[in-house]
This record gives sequence, structure tokens and C-alpha cells, in this order.
Amino acid sequence: MDSVDSTTKSPSGSNSNSSGSVGAAISSAPERSNSQSNSQKPGHIASHRLSFADNQRHPPPSPRAQRHPSFTQQAIQDLLNNPPSNRHVNPRYAGRDWRDIALGELAADDVNWAGLDTSVEDATMTLLKNNSNNVVLVRETPTSKTAISTFDYSDLNAYLLVVVGLAKPDEENLELYGQISAKAQSQEPISLREIRQLSRKEQLVALPVESTLDKAMEAFGSGIHRLLITNLVGEVTGILSQLRLLEFFWQEAVNFPVIDRLYGSLLRDLQVGTQQIIAINADAPLADALLLMSNEGLTSVAVIDQGLNVVGNISTADVRHLTNAASIPLLKSSCLHFISVILTERGVERGRDSFPVFYVNPYSTLAHTVAKLVATNSHRMWVVESASPSPSAPATPLLQPSHPGLTSATVSAVTSGTGVTGGTNSPPGPTVIIPSPTLAPGPQSPLPGQSLVSSPAAGLPPGSHLSGRLTGVVSLTDILNLFAKSSGLHPADPSEQRARRRRSSSSSVRPSLDGGRVSHEFIRR
Repeated sequence: MDSVDSTTKSPSGSNSNSSGSVGAAISSAPERSNSQSNSQKPGHIASHRLSFADNQRHPPPSPRAQRHPSFTQQAIQDLLNNPPSNRHVNPRYAGRDWRDIALGELAADDVNWAGLDTSVEDATMTLLKNNSNNVVLVRETPTSKTAISTFDYSDLNAYLLVVVGLAKPDEENLELYGQISAKAQSQEPISLREIRQLSRKEQLVALPVESTLDKAMEAFGSGIHRLLITNLVGEVTGILSQLRLLEFFWQEAVNFPVIDRLYGSLLRDLQVGTQQIIAINADAPLADALLLMSNEGLTSVAVIDQGLNVVGNISTADVRHLTNAASIPLLKSSCLHFISVILTERGVERGRDSFPVFYVNPYSTLAHTVAKLVATNSHRMWVVESASPSPSAPATPLLQPSHPGLTSATVSAVTSGTGVTGGTNSPPGPTVIIPSPTLAPGPQSPLPGQSLVSSPAAGLPPGSHLSGRLTGVVSLTDILNLFAKSSGLHPADPSEQRARRRRSSSSSVRPSLDGGRVSHEFIRR
């Protein structure tokens, strides 16, 4: 449901085709018997050849042609809009108010630690190995159970940008960046203590293990991505993430009618999500996408073509594909090429090609959206309208809307905060500011029951297809904020946390990657 898979035909598939051939041979066996039994009669060879030719001209109809489809188009669409979830009441939660459930019942206890003096290389290996929470907690001493910081893929991304020479610091951090760059070139170990200032940190929020789920919901609905669960003496015993909580409400919603009744509503009616989006052009260098996410405090960014159609998704977690010297040239390649590399590596790991679907449309139900988020382990879904024609002309890096509601000055003001070149007096940059649909109406989404058919854009990996014109985004924060408000809670405005994660606008892209040398040990391997 959540991905389009193209799998190489297995031997069993070949056997089924062979069976069809055998079946055809059996159906013509009586003809052969008759011709052989009449072999002594004149003209038997001619009659046999005529019978064979007739069979070739008029093959017997396939039994599949007379089969009726198992599902109508409407039934398939209904299944997509309302994907099946667990509809069995769980005795553990039946009759309980979800707001009274203790955090200890949901928190994951697989906590991974690193010390402040741990090298970035060792911390990265810990992050990559079997870490379902996508975070390593940082502590002062090797025996401490109190977290003072975190190390995640956003930190790894920021570190990588400094090492390869892409990030240009402001005056305050000029000396720090120089020291890290010098150590990387001389292959000296770099500790987590030294890179603490490279990226803005989300505030650490800890709750006691006996706290109830309503406290966590208010925090998540306010934009906090993860919570540290502590015991009576303040030691961290577990981690609860936004995705884990959403997965819980997807699997156990039947036990909580207040949440369950929301799943049948359309995104358009719920007014959930935002229409303020910054995307990246498919032909832009991968380095620009990584810098954009680092400067804007984003964990993922939509990759679009010249028709503003979503062709893929790049997240900070994809930096895992850049942790060796052989992959560093990918920074110069296009975002679209990097997406094809990710899909290829995923196919090698899983034994099949997989194309995760990271988009929904305004007529998608909340159930459809949540099912995709859970299935793809994503933090957001891109909201699209019907696909727009993608011109075959060379790409224009910055798409500035022509409507009066969003002028070039506005675009310049926004891109100046991303650290990506742009504006009226500079060459166009790769960042794309998506105009609001209310100001620039485009093709409409298919109504419920209608299907959307689009042609693949040039350069897309085989098996993928256009999603539609990017018009909005729905995140885990948006959905959990909706759950909180629907249950009578009062989460804070998530925009405050988003602003906190946004880096200052002083960083910029170097004009060339050639000056950045990657020589640190963990990147060389």
C-alpha cells in the first residue's frame, strides 16, 4: 500500500508460465492424436499443417479474459482511503481513557549512550547500528544515566558539511569551524564535545515514568520530537518518540473513540498541516539539500521537478549513505540521482526494489495519511494536487511564482534565511518556495473515487511515478496536535519549536566542492 514494488520474477513465476504452456499443449493434444491415427490416409500431413495454422490464427480464449475483477475501482479507492487497522479491542486498553495511560507502558527501553569525549566516528557507528529511536544520548561520564545532550542524524549532517568545507560560519564560530576542519584534514579524532555548537539543539524534555500520556501528547503537539523517560532518581530508562505514539494510536484507536472517529475525516475538512513549504529542485546538487535541511532545522525536504511535482524525498537519515569516502562525490550529483542511489541500496538490502510513497492529497483520509506515516517511518507526508506537466526544457533552479501575492522580494527574504543563494541581485538558487494554492490555483486533486494517472518524469527510477503538484505538508506534530486538541488538551504553538531548530542565516554554500577535502578517519572508511 505504501510503496510500489517491482520484484524480479522468481522461479515460481517462471514455473507458472511454463504451466500455461503445458496447458496449451494439452488442449491441442487431441488434434495431434487424430492426425497421428490417420497417418496412413492420403493428405494427412496437409490436414495436420492446416489444423496447426488454424490454431495459430485462432488461439483459444484465455480463461483470465472471462474472470470478473475481485474489487471494483470504487472498492479499491475506499480501501486506500480507509486502510485496515487493528479493529480488535485490546483488553489492556479497553474502557480506559488514553490520557491516563502511564508513559512506562509505551516507552522504548533501548537507550544508546555515548560520552562527551566519544569520537564522532564511534557515535556514528552507534547511531547506525540497530537504533530504532534514531538518536544517541550523550552523558558527562561513562557511568552516568543523565542525558546532557543528543547526537542524531541532523548533527551528523551538520558535522559532514563542516568536514567537506561547505558550511561557512559566522564570526562567533569561525575559530571552532577552523579547528574541526584542521583536525579532519590531519585525521585526528574529533569528540562530541567539540561539535556541540555545530547545530541548534532541540530542548531535552524529560518526564517521569509514572507520568500519563496526556503530558506527552501536549509536548508532542507543541513540536517536541522525543521525550526522555526517567525513573524516581532522574535516570533515563527509556525514550518515547512522536512516531511511536502515533503508531500506538493507529494500532489501538478502536479502544479510544475520540481518536478513532477522526480517522474517517478528509485532510481538507480537518484543515491539518501547513502550506508554507520550502522544497529542493531535483537537478540541484545534493549538497544544497543537506545544507538547506541543516540551516532550516528540517529533518526532510521534498524533491520536485519543474512542474512542482514531488519526485522524491531526502531526509537527514539518508546521510548514512555518505559516511565513507567513496560516497562523497555524491554531494556534487543531483538530488534525483541520490534518490536513485538510495532506492538501489534499499533494493540490495531487501532483495527487491522499493519506492516509498511520501505523499497524500487533500481528499485523503486521516487514516490513509497515518497508515503511510507508520508504514514508511516518516515524520511528514507531502500534500499534492493532481500532477502538473513537467517541461522538458533545462531546469530553472529557482521557481519564482508570478502571482502578485508572492513577489521576488518575498522569495529573496525567505531564501536568505536558508543559506542558499537567491534574490533579485544574485543568481537563482536551488530552493523552491511553493506558492500558496489560494494565491496560485493549480490542478485540483482527484475527488474520492477518482484515480490520478500521471506519466513519469524523465530521469525517474524505473517503477516510480509522479505524485502531483506540491501544495502542503502534514507532519507528526500536526496530527498529534490535532489529537491533543480533540481530547481537550492545550498544546503550545508548534511554530516556536520550529523556529528554535532553525539555524541562523549566516551560513552559506561555498561556490565549489573542490576545496573541501574529506580525510577524517570515519569518512575515509
